[in-house]
This record gives sequence, C-alpha cells and structure tokens, in this order.
Amino acid sequence: MENVFYPFIREKGFVVLDGAMATELESRGADLNHALWSAKILKEDPKLIQSVHFDYLMAGADVITTASYQASFDGFIKQGYTEKEAIDLMNLSAVLAFEAREDAIKLKNFTQKPLVAASVGPYGASLADGSEYRGNYGVSIEDLKTFHRYRLKILVETGADLIACETIPCIDEAIALKELFLEFPTIQAWISFSCKDEIHLSSGELLSDAVEFLNESPQIIAVGINCTPPQFIESLINIAAIASSKLILVYPNKGEIYDPINKCWLSSNHQHSRFIDDAKKWFTAGAKIIGGCCRTTPEDIQTLQSLLK
Repeated sequence: MENVFYPFIREKGFVVLDGAMATELESRGADLNHALWSAKILKEDPKLIQSVHFDYLMAGADVITTASYQASFDGFIKQGYTEKEAIDLMNLSAVLAFEAREDAIKLKNFTQKPLVAASVGPYGASLADGSEYRGNYGVSIEDLKTFHRYRLKILVETGADLIACETIPCIDEAIALKELFLEFPTIQAWISFSCKDEIHLSSGELLSDAVEFLNESPQIIAVGINCTPPQFIESLINIAAIASSKLILVYPNKGEIYDPINKCWLSSNHQHSRFIDDAKKWFTAGAKIIGGCCRTTPEDIQTLQSLLK
C-alpha cells in the first residue's frame, strides 16, 4: 500500500496539515474549560467543528484531523456518557470531517483529495491534568495498549485515511501504539511526540531513541513533533532526520505555556511571532509535512501553504 502522503509530495514537495481545533472553537464562542476539552463540542455543537474543518480546507490544508483527540472511553465515561454514546461521538468526529471535505470539494478545485486523519490523543489527555506534557504515567505498555485498543478500533472502522497519534510524551506509549497497529494491518499512521527542549521528549527521554524504535514498522508512515514550542523545532527535526527512515512532520504550537488546571494558554517570554517564517527552516531541515498545533489558525495555514509553494 502506497504511503498516503506520497501523491502530495510528488506533486509539490510537501504536505500542509491543518492548525488548532480548540483555538478556533474558542474564538467562535465555545467554552472548552472542561475535562473533555474540544471533544465536548461533538455533543454540544457538532456543526461548529465541521465549520472549522471546512475553513482549514478552504485555507489550503491537505490534511484535516478529527476532533477525537480528547475522545476516549475513560474520559467520556467519567463525564457520565454511556459506552454507546462514546462510540457514537467518536464516529461523529470522522463524519464531520468527511462532510466538511465534501463541502469543500464542491467549491474548490483540489488536485489531490484532502486526507482525513483520525486523531488519537495520548493516555495523558484522558487524565485532563496535563500529563501529555510530562509523560510520567506510571503504567505499563500493556496497560497503554488496553487503553488505546478499543478506541483505535472504532476510529479505524470510520474509514479515515490514516491515524494521527498526537502529543505522545514517552517512548513506552509509542511502543504500545506501534505494537497495537499490528492488530489493524490495513492502517497507516503517524506518531508525533511532545518535547520539552531541543533534544528530549516531555518524559526526558531522547527523541532520537523514540523515533529509532519506530523505524521497523511499515504502518508508521511519518514521525515528528507537535504541541512543542517552535524555537525547539529545527533542532528536533535534525535529530529525527538522522535517526528515522520515515517522513518527518512537525506542527508546533506558538510558544505559549499551557495551564492544565485552568485549561488555558499563558503568555511566555518565548512566545513566537515568526512561526510562519521559521516554517521555511523546518522544510529545509527535512520536514516535508508541516502544520500548526495550539493557537494556530486557518490564516496561518493559508500563509503556510503559500509560503511553501
């Protein structure tokens, strides 16, 4: 099976991902100060999610990522949802992306059909305490496989083009996902890590070690970094490009600091105003798949698509 990114790279040399979902939902009036974060909007206002997907596509995104990052069985059940309701909402996250894609195709001439990536957030996201930025779970690889297995099955069965495993903070969770993919042999996936500096994952482990562990998996078609301050990205790309045989993808945040208690972003001395300018450096360093994470917008993605062209 051909890597789903190759048609885009053959045509123009790069792939543009979408940007933040939560940032856009909040800017359009959604209250995300909740353990389910953007996943609660799947129940409250699904058409709002669809409109964000649509706007990213019209801005030039080659890939849109479903609003299922925080949609886990543990997370939904803690908030009083039944298992069936959780399944229905996970399925809905894909349907909204598919419908947004069909609406965009009617209005815009895409030379390649945009991809829908089903988002799989880390175990730490279900804890809603910022653990995805620490990685100190204290659970086994088998526990992590159990946590991810059923949700992954549901998302695979939606027919999404690929699986996006995002903000992975530690090597054990990457290994758990890699092993779990063997149970779903038809899927293609990317794994992107959250990092705390120029060389380390959020857990303190080396990025180079993490991506090396993934080289042997044919189902993992890209590896990289997301939700990490942009000033660290060029160094991390250089490391990944040496250690990995995969395509490299990056979609950093804008350098602010996340407050997991109040579910908001705080200003930082490292807050980055040159996000788009630095994308040129990331591409030159070896990242062929580039987008944005928290605090980025459709306007950023539109500029990014134009800049890379």
